[in-house]
Amino acid sequence: MVRTYAEAGVSQDEKAAHIAALVSALTYRRRGLGKPLTKIGHFTGLVDFGAYALSLCTDSVGTKVLVAKEMRRWDTIGIDCVAMNVNDMICVGAEPIAFVDYVAIESYDREVARQIGVGLNRGAEMANVSIIGGEIAVVPELVREFDLAGTCFGVVRKSKIVDGRSIRAGDVIVGLPSHGIHSNGLTLARGVLRDASLTVFDKVGDSGRPWGEELLEPTAIYVRPVLRALRRARVHGMAHITGGGLRNLIRLKPKLEFRITEPLDPPPMFRELQALGGIEDREMYQTFNMGMGFAVIAPEPEAKALIRSLRPDVNARIVGEVVRGVGVSLPSLSLAWTSY
Repeated sequence: MVRTYAEAGVSQDEKAAHIAALVSALTYRRRGLGKPLTKIGHFTGLVDFGAYALSLCTDSVGTKVLVAKEMRRWDTIGIDCVAMNVNDMICVGAEPIAFVDYVAIESYDREVARQIGVGLNRGAEMANVSIIGGEIAVVPELVREFDLAGTCFGVVRKSKIVDGRSIRAGDVIVGLPSHGIHSNGLTLARGVLRDASLTVFDKVGDSGRPWGEELLEPTAIYVRPVLRALRRARVHGMAHITGGGLRNLIRLKPKLEFRITEPLDPPPMFRELQALGGIEDREMYQTFNMGMGFAVIAPEPEAKALIRSLRPDVNARIVGEVVRGVGVSLPSLSLAWTSY
């Protein structure tokens, strides 16, 4: 029985090692206009462009496309593709401007392509970005079915960059609710359902909603409320809670502890999944977002203004604080991580 992400075929630790191996070879850095302003490892990259910093990031939908295939519904995964990128970009205060997509396919299917386009367009509208191009690669020897990824471009005044360096002990952590599983941990979720002899058409507990619909629920797009909040409150750092779960917070400032004292309630689907797979709490919180899709770290006096400016779009609230220490902790479940 699959009980961990690693057993399902995705090891976060091995992935980190692969990233480190790749990054170790990336030694060249441009100088002058366009020189990098951030090290590789933040949620998005920044390059110098005079008074501004230009931002670029890339991400994919992952195995959520396999759920779409089983449901024979592809009109929402484009939203996920946009969301996974724009949510990373706003972590430094950059406003997403433009987007390009990449679809690798095994064979042609015009209806699938049309539905992917519907989702991409909806995601672009929600994030207020223009899709200015992309690529469809026909590579039957490389992929089965298809893969969907995208790259986002954005901009921020250099004086307005939020990179986490200002985070200090005493800051509060404000959590923004997720819409469900988003686009991470699907390999583990699918493995649990398979081991339990369930299909995407079986109902989730007593909810009456099929597993497929729960898993296809699009990733929340936080662009508009977060950018609005940045204009009205002082913010020290932001994190998109994706693969790695709560450990994503460590990327902001490894030499402090992010203590989650009042976590947001996970949607019931996560508890159903945990019970079906016999998954430990630690694995759940380091694989899935568990109800918190985004986090904002701010000085305590700014908390009320921050939360007020996020609403009514997002029902955010304080979930914890930054303290002296290292890593991330969830005291109510006696969980702690010291590295990403």
